[in-house]
Amino acid sequence: MITEEIRAELYRQQDEKYRDFQVKLIPTVRPETMIGVRTPALRTYAKQLLRRPDVGAFLNALPHESFDENQLHAFILSEMKDFDRCADEVERFLPFVDNWATCDQLSPKVFGKHHAELLPLARCWIASGETYTVRFGIGMLMAHFLDADFDPVYPEWVAAVQSEEYYVNMMRAWYFATALAKQYGAVLPYLEQRRLDAWTHNKTIQKAVESFRITDAQKTYLKTLRIK
Repeated sequence: MITEEIRAELYRQQDEKYRDFQVKLIPTVRPETMIGVRTPALRTYAKQLLRRPDVGAFLNALPHESFDENQLHAFILSEMKDFDRCADEVERFLPFVDNWATCDQLSPKVFGKHHAELLPLARCWIASGETYTVRFGIGMLMAHFLDADFDPVYPEWVAAVQSEEYYVNMMRAWYFATALAKQYGAVLPYLEQRRLDAWTHNKTIQKAVESFRITDAQKTYLKTLRIK
């Protein structure tokens, strides 16, 4: 069985010091589920597995037993060339994503070539109410729809999200800080009019001020918008 083969290979590549580092970095994952395989090794292994005809058996073996298997799963999907297959697999995998790292490293390259098909999916993910599905949807909006395909309605979707979840609101702040760097005039009113909750508002400003893509003059003004 490919799943058992993969698990054995992951343990063969285990780095216990790296595992201990990850445990501290990703507190929502149970430590006993972390093997400790470094990210470059997982990416290389994912590319190898994608060429195998039986990789579907691993992708179907949900939920996985370890964090590293979830990471590997994300990297396999990220390398898929067929948009429809990739989108279907992402939809099936998202309910099992339980941490920010797997969520953020699930970034299919093929999505960049299919914005028209991706957009309605992203909107549904953002509206799902599931922590990491929402975070993923906002991440896709940030990655693919802040440049040539930007529309002023998209920040509305992110602003409309109401959540007490730290990992959702951190992504909302990340989105708006990135949007300030790319679409400053369109996004600034969200801060000037205080259209975000106070935590996300202030975190957006913090992240924007830390960005090298924001001008000094913009940073000075943004600091005056902080909610005290």
